[in-house]
Amino acid sequence: MARHRVLGANSRILVAAFGVMGVTALAAVWTAQAGTAEAGSGASPTRKPTPIVGQTSKPDPELPAPVVNMDLAHASDKGDKGVNITIDDGPDPTWTPQVLQVLKANGVKATFCMVGPQAQAHPDLVKDVVADGHRLCDHSMSHDTTMDTKSSAYQSKEILDAQRLITKASGGVKPLYYRAPGGAFTPYSRQIAASQGMRPLGWNVDSKDFEKPGVEAMVNTVKNEISSGPTVLFHDAGGDRGQTVEALRQVLPWLKQQGYDFGFPVR
Repeated sequence: MARHRVLGANSRILVAAFGVMGVTALAAVWTAQAGTAEAGSGASPTRKPTPIVGQTSKPDPELPAPVVNMDLAHASDKGDKGVNITIDDGPDPTWTPQVLQVLKANGVKATFCMVGPQAQAHPDLVKDVVADGHRLCDHSMSHDTTMDTKSSAYQSKEILDAQRLITKASGGVKPLYYRAPGGAFTPYSRQIAASQGMRPLGWNVDSKDFEKPGVEAMVNTVKNEISSGPTVLFHDAGGDRGQTVEALRQVLPWLKQQGYDFGFPVR
């Protein structure tokens, strides 16, 4: 499993929002990273599992004040027996509709963490996600899993440009969460997101669907690890997500049978 690290020092730079530039190039970067991750034989290099305990820090007074909690969210608004299904990296014209179909068949609402250029390219899918009662999450512009090593200006642009593209594609519905690619959060990025009303979003259970380990392995991972926390990570883009669709089809009824209720991450 790849490392997880959060930079220890807050930046002192207040960054203004930048215009959206280079969408095509950024989408290519994201696609290349996804291809590299899937080509590997071991754990995906994009995975930096977020800790179950939130990363707590005081807001930087020289940055915009948070309007929601800037600590990483893991808990469910449904309480101790709640489960948060989160879907990353889309939307994708092949796989997002299939994921939506499985969620609807099981009466489950989920949180979709979208990459800015993907949302811009597929606004109808973003609107479908919203129309079905799911929530939106900002997953950056270029899915750069090394964001935590980059400048504050770069982090701000990645987050705020994606927020604008997702909001525009949705018809005005803003993302309520921000999930750093690969868990590459910093205190700065968490505060910038929280200042825009986006709660930083972690996860507890990584289905490892990005590695395509087989449906049975993914289902067993969720079954074995759901007791560690409610937020479960799946993907609807970045490659063939057929295993993800089938795993969801099997694991959602099982979770219901165990008495779990499906909700959203706390804000």
